[in-house]
Amino acid sequence: MTLKIAVLPGDGIGTEIVREALKVFEALRDRHGLEISWQEALIGGAGFDEAGSPLPEETLALARDSDAVLLGAVGGPKWEPLDKPLRPEAGLLGIRAELELFANYRPVKVHRQLIGASTLKPEVIDGVDILVVRELVSGIYFGQPRGIETLADGQQRGINTLVYTTSEIERIGRKAFEAARLRSGRVCSVDKANVLECTEFWRQVVTKLHQEEYSDIELSHMYVDNAAMQLIRNPKQFDVIVTTNMFGDILSDEASMLTGSIGMLPSASIGEKYAMYEPIHGSAPDIAGQNLANPLATILSVAMMLRFSLNRPDLADRVEGAVDRVLSDGIRTADLAAGGASCVSCSEMGDAVCDRLED
Repeated sequence: MTLKIAVLPGDGIGTEIVREALKVFEALRDRHGLEISWQEALIGGAGFDEAGSPLPEETLALARDSDAVLLGAVGGPKWEPLDKPLRPEAGLLGIRAELELFANYRPVKVHRQLIGASTLKPEVIDGVDILVVRELVSGIYFGQPRGIETLADGQQRGINTLVYTTSEIERIGRKAFEAARLRSGRVCSVDKANVLECTEFWRQVVTKLHQEEYSDIELSHMYVDNAAMQLIRNPKQFDVIVTTNMFGDILSDEASMLTGSIGMLPSASIGEKYAMYEPIHGSAPDIAGQNLANPLATILSVAMMLRFSLNRPDLADRVEGAVDRVLSDGIRTADLAAGGASCVSCSEMGDAVCDRLED
């Protein structure tokens, strides 16, 4: 049976990096027997420009009718003046909510070839292999009430609500504990329980879940401010980090710099029925259209898709191996090139990965 992929390039560099990922799909189809087809659709600012919505109904229908979704990036200054429901980010949050993609997996693995690209000392980052499991469809990004209101005295007040239910915490906790069973068996739950009652509740639910179902896993707790410091001070202490939507958003971006570039980190957003794969970086409008972006995070997101949604771990290994060989051969995009070293374009990096799929 032919696997069907919904491809949502989005905005900015999204179209460029997705183009390179599709080259990988083409190579796997033509040379390695992957039975796959794909169809592109609009999301984000591109969706608003063409269809008047950051998440057109046709896009959502295609996503629901596909085996997996590949997303590029959304956003850009062009659309910032729009009302909030029409901005590109509303499309991203919307598809996550509509597909109930509650678990976001963000692997942070330092490639030895890129140790020199990080701003941290080699002995600090060598061997880092962390999985951030971020809750994705609840928390302060989705809580109600929200908005900006005018008070009786004429002042304005901005409101966002941090809220989690027992079931929302339990389901993301289970994903983290199950992932730890396949790794080093350690979970660190990150919260701000000393200040925020909602995350005090988070800690209570995670602790109870651990005691009742996952006592074989080592569980620790850490306040988010300390976790941010420890990721820089001693990142190798972490195996699996599970945390809230906003904390996971911030910490995984911080952790990306352990690898030398945010352009190296893929992600998988998983629900009970659907899954979407995307690089963790944004649309980088400052370099969009210049063929400068690093496509490796998107290509590694394809590897995650092959492993988790398409049941082709053999091809996932092949893609990850090709990326590793590219780095071993000294091929770098501008974000990875150190000290004025020569670098390749986005399209040249995609070609290099495809060339090494055969090795």
